[in-house]
Amino acid sequence: MSTLAYEIVDVFTDRPFAGNPLAVVFGAEGLATEQMQSLALEFNLSETVFVLPPTQVGVTYRARIFTPTDELPFAGHPSVGAAVTASRRGMFGVGQITQECGAGVLPIEVTASGATLTGSVPTLGPELDLEPLLEMAGLDAEDHAGPPPRVAGCGLEFPYLPVRPEAVVRAQLNAAAAQRYGIEHVCVFSWDADAQTAHTRVFVPGHGVPEDPATGSAALGLGVWLVASGLLPGEGRAEYSVRQGAEINRPSFLACTVTAADGAVVGTTVTGHVMAVARGEIAVPPFVG
Repeated sequence: MSTLAYEIVDVFTDRPFAGNPLAVVFGAEGLATEQMQSLALEFNLSETVFVLPPTQVGVTYRARIFTPTDELPFAGHPSVGAAVTASRRGMFGVGQITQECGAGVLPIEVTASGATLTGSVPTLGPELDLEPLLEMAGLDAEDHAGPPPRVAGCGLEFPYLPVRPEAVVRAQLNAAAAQRYGIEHVCVFSWDADAQTAHTRVFVPGHGVPEDPATGSAALGLGVWLVASGLLPGEGRAEYSVRQGAEINRPSFLACTVTAADGAVVGTTVTGHVMAVARGEIAVPPFVG
């Protein structure tokens, strides 16, 4: 029986058994998409990433990222975790590398303990109806605080729902409401302007993940939302941080930057540590054509 090497790492934490667990699989270039999806379901983590040879000249590697139910064009903790894990395995050294994924070619600065990921092109959508998002998060109108919710992203878009600090803790996924309204995911958060810190919960029922412990893509898009909402400056570079996962016993910390010019975001980054926790071999699933 042929097997593939894999590692399990915890991303966006400086200690093991916290942060967001990730399966990083190597040597899968001969697998079909269906086989990769089967492996992601077997690991049953929020995401599994496959480190593959690039298809573009000059790129360090290619990443394919799967939830238990489908493939994503991009995600933050798989990108950070894959880069650091591949570097530790000797595929490349620390320093600046590039990752090819569905969202394009993204720069990543790898260190011995973690990595800084630069987001894809920032996008910003219109304001959203408040009621469906509140119902999906198990909250009511009195819990909303701050500017209206809207969609933003840097490779993967999220609806952002700002609420009172105590409401973040009380939030609870209403999967039936999410399905009824056709909402795949939402980032519920409170904003501490003095500390420049967001306390977030990210629910992803549309991709088989009831709650994600640390979401790099949502942390990147949050910077776009914060600038658009006037909570971070529309000119120059600003730092902010995201705390996530404590409510599900996976505390995570994401250090972010956002750069704006003339009121519009032109660049974002997210930085986090990566802790190795396990490694092994997993059987290759049968191909079903």
